[in-house]
Amino acid sequence: MPHEQEPNPYLDRWITCRHFFVRKVLLFKYSYAFVGLPGGIGTLDELFEALTLIQTGKIEHFPIILIGAEYWRPLHQLLRHLAAAGTIAASDMNLLLITDSVDEAIAYLRRHAIEQFGLRPAQPKPSILLGEKRRLASRPAA
Repeated sequence: MPHEQEPNPYLDRWITCRHFFVRKVLLFKYSYAFVGLPGGIGTLDELFEALTLIQTGKIEHFPIILIGAEYWRPLHQLLRHLAAAGTIAASDMNLLLITDSVDEAIAYLRRHAIEQFGLRPAQPKPSILLGEKRRLASRPAA
């Protein structure tokens, strides 16, 4: 929604996309996991896009975590209904984790993203703007 297009005040960098499809391309190109919080149509659109891309093998089986079990309960019931009707595979129910526990979500991310894809924590880079200097690797004495 245009009135919701302000960057989160906790971000130090962000990108503004003129076209919505570019946002989606960037979302999936640079992601190793998806964490969904209670949201509206846009959240559902991106969630189902991720599920569809994983289900069809277009992207890796990235972990999808939905935080807020009570909020997501109707969606989970719908997915179970679709599986029972045979319109999605029962195994599709395993594409996401719904939880209220931050610790469970972090453990799931560690197991299914960090370890699975061999990710390492980003090493902070010094900022010239902040007057930080690069540390030079120590050189052996000559």
